[in-house]
Amino acid sequence: MQTNRLYFIDAVRAFAILMMLQGHFIDTLIDPVYRDPAYTAYNLWSYFRGITAPTFFTISGLVFTYLLLRANQKGNDQKRIKKGIFRGLLLIAIGYSLRVNIVSWLSGYFNTYFLVIDVLQCIGLSLIILVFLYTLFKNHSYIFSIVLFSISIICFLTEPLYRNLEIHNLPLVISNYMTKANGSVFTILPWFGYSAAGAFLSTVFFRHSHRKQFKIFTIITFFAAGVVLIYYSTTILFNLHRLTGVDLFYRCADFNYLFIRMGNVLILFGLFYTFERYLKQSIISRIGEKTLSMYVIHFIILYGSFTGYGLKNLYSKSLTPTEAIIGAVLFVAVVCFIAFYYARTNHFVYSLARKIGNKFKK
Repeated sequence: MQTNRLYFIDAVRAFAILMMLQGHFIDTLIDPVYRDPAYTAYNLWSYFRGITAPTFFTISGLVFTYLLLRANQKGNDQKRIKKGIFRGLLLIAIGYSLRVNIVSWLSGYFNTYFLVIDVLQCIGLSLIILVFLYTLFKNHSYIFSIVLFSISIICFLTEPLYRNLEIHNLPLVISNYMTKANGSVFTILPWFGYSAAGAFLSTVFFRHSHRKQFKIFTIITFFAAGVVLIYYSTTILFNLHRLTGVDLFYRCADFNYLFIRMGNVLILFGLFYTFERYLKQSIISRIGEKTLSMYVIHFIILYGSFTGYGLKNLYSKSLTPTEAIIGAVLFVAVVCFIAFYYARTNHFVYSLARKIGNKFKK
């Protein structure tokens, strides 16, 4: 079987990181008085901003598992497994470090803020879980696909059970991955559901992408499944409740954002996969290769990682919509410029982490 490189993935990642940059900037700095659902522009911005995180988690699961499957095909998956675990741990470490305030620590003030969980820690842990699942089922390809698909559905359906979960008998470093009660922005559930969905898609691409009609069939499927999830998943869940009497279906339908967002992601995949030929070697693809660098840089500039001084301290909740839009454009441009021309975050961080790891091994 001959597998193809999925060029549209970098374009999807580029879209997600750019949406995240402007979303974080505007959300952090715009005056709350302009957060009015009566404004169509605000509603559109808020809706599309909500696609960012599901896209990141889905694409991370897709890319990572696809590379694992390719490595297995070449008989060299052990190296990829080690690299995947290393990358997962590295993302977790970076996620924690970005919330460390060195200036505050040097002055003798410590708090548990750096233990809250954000997107990097959840993606890192998701990659480690995917490695575990791959190791269990790598010799059973179709079972692996079924397990990933089932996990995704279960994560979404059971969301009402842990939506307001509070945990008091575990250390914060563990409980913060499962509850938002202590300030975590993301938790491993339900977000691992998107990573599992992406991993499931990777098994489909790996198994069938070499076939002649695969691309057109997949694009149609992306759009069709996306439309069903966006416009009909709530009705389907309500009907399942009426048919089965299971209260969980009703509670899930009553706040159905996970399936709808999955539909948004599939529509996005369909669009970028359709125009994949125009995206190869483009600036969009290059941006998609710099997502970690851009994430780190934007966090430092906007939230003041390590020093506690960022744009948030200067302009928090104070900008007008015009100022916020112009500022967001400039912010995105500056972050991209630094990522492309002055920073080598990925290379530097990986090299440093490998050196530290090698010293421990010795």
